[in-house]
Amino acid sequence: MKKVLKSLLAVAVLLCILFPGSSPGFAAENKKQSTTVQVKAMTFNIRNSNNNDSSPHTWKERIPAIRRLINKKNPDIIGTQEVLPSQLKDLKTHLPHYKWIGGNRGVYSAISYKENEYRVLEYDYFWLSDKPGVKGSKTWGNQVPRMVTWAKFLDKQSNKQFYFVNTHFDHQSAQARQKSAEFILKVTKKKFDPRLPVILTGDFNAKPGSLPHTILTSHGAFNDLWETAEKRRNEKLGTFNGFDDPTGGGPDKRIDWILGKGNLAANEIEIVNVRRNGQFPSDHFPVAANISLIYNK
Repeated sequence: MKKVLKSLLAVAVLLCILFPGSSPGFAAENKKQSTTVQVKAMTFNIRNSNNNDSSPHTWKERIPAIRRLINKKNPDIIGTQEVLPSQLKDLKTHLPHYKWIGGNRGVYSAISYKENEYRVLEYDYFWLSDKPGVKGSKTWGNQVPRMVTWAKFLDKQSNKQFYFVNTHFDHQSAQARQKSAEFILKVTKKKFDPRLPVILTGDFNAKPGSLPHTILTSHGAFNDLWETAEKRRNEKLGTFNGFDDPTGGGPDKRIDWILGKGNLAANEIEIVNVRRNGQFPSDHFPVAANISLIYNK
């Protein structure tokens, strides 16, 4: 037995001499190796087209500004809110390198993505109500139907998968916002593969520290990537500018969020306060984040 142990020890010593980088912990280190996938996500309330917005903030005038903003920031995937069917048609025309998926009733919570870089493995949408499968349903005190669109993406280069969820909470009913936050947690926990990262974007119509924010970010559910990012740009701004406030209402009006769940980290996040000659692309500033998705081998 002693001879066997001595022989094994000799082999181990010889391996260390021949391969200096090897050690008893070498196999364990290999197991800890990981793959990182970079995704640039954006949340953007486009502002629905209507007859109340005067020049230079009519939809026709804003389309070029939105196109310039998106092309400049070059996000991989965008969660949009308040997009009407006619606006979606215009966006498809002006941003042909993006493909769109979303709901089919009222204002869409649509997701756009670079088709050359990502493939949708599955997607669905549901309404934020007690009848989530009923189109346009609303049962929580909100007058406007609110919905969620989600997709399971494949990054073509790395062959890694992740989820992207996009929503728009109600602007009037506190009960609807609370129940919406609770329901999104329930759905993502029940339907999604827990091993995969989840990115959640939206106009939540609630400030940091509010009840919906607390529900979504408590007990290891989601992280607010604005709070955890290594670098933040435009920290003193909010995201609701109303077409006339360059400050976006200040930090208490940061109502558009990018949240993350699972193995991911935000390297940089920015409130994009682009405007030109008094024109805002929307009454909301978009938020963009460079996100690292981490996959352990």
